[in-house]
Amino acid sequence: MIEINNIVKSFGDRTILKGISGVFEQGKTNLIIGGSGTGKSVLLKCIVGLLKPDEGSVLFNDRDLTKSDADTIREIRQEIGMLFQGGALFDSQTVEENVMFPLNMMTKMARSEKQDRVNTVLKRVGLDQAAHLMPSEISGGMQKRVGIARAIVLNSRYLFCDEPNSGLDPLTAITIDKLIKEITVEYDITTIVVTHDMNSVIEIGDYIMFLYKGEKKWEGNNETIFDAEVQELRDFVFANKLLRDMKDHS
Repeated sequence: MIEINNIVKSFGDRTILKGISGVFEQGKTNLIIGGSGTGKSVLLKCIVGLLKPDEGSVLFNDRDLTKSDADTIREIRQEIGMLFQGGALFDSQTVEENVMFPLNMMTKMARSEKQDRVNTVLKRVGLDQAAHLMPSEISGGMQKRVGIARAIVLNSRYLFCDEPNSGLDPLTAITIDKLIKEITVEYDITTIVVTHDMNSVIEIGDYIMFLYKGEKKWEGNNETIFDAEVQELRDFVFANKLLRDMKDHS
């Protein structure tokens, strides 16, 4: 579980996050949604420790990342897996080498142990036959699956996904959503997904936090979001539905 309390973050005289609090539960897919410039990415960076909040706390199973000593921070970071928006794969390394990279960096496992672990996670994401291919030889959806495999190869307790469906066609996006949800439940991890994709909200939104101009305007789940009486959220949902309908008929 991850708990954030009164997160405030400013850059110069501009306040980006205005006291954000929430609880992201283990074994659930937790979504942070909102339009561009609402603070989603800044909040994600504060949670994972890439940015230090000006105020507030970030608790990973009661360990405060913002106030812990170096050893505890290192421990928490080793439990975090990240799926980046662009995949962030190394072009010069094979699929297998990309997935093995965190094991080489963070562990002292024997080569055979690393290979077994890589084989396991590649099989889990359906890419065991693509181990020796280069990123340029596989599709965008397959690259995202490689990114997921790399994110969980260290037996991560926490999975963070930044716009995982960016650049994907709707069917592939659904496949990635389903995979993220399955892995979250199967491995019983705490997953946080930053997205503006309403399909993801509908499909996997166990918990949803809606940000607007740096404030948390609403929280709920995919069963209650369409009944929300927050006008800014209604505008966001309608705009995304309209855009999706236009794409479907183009």
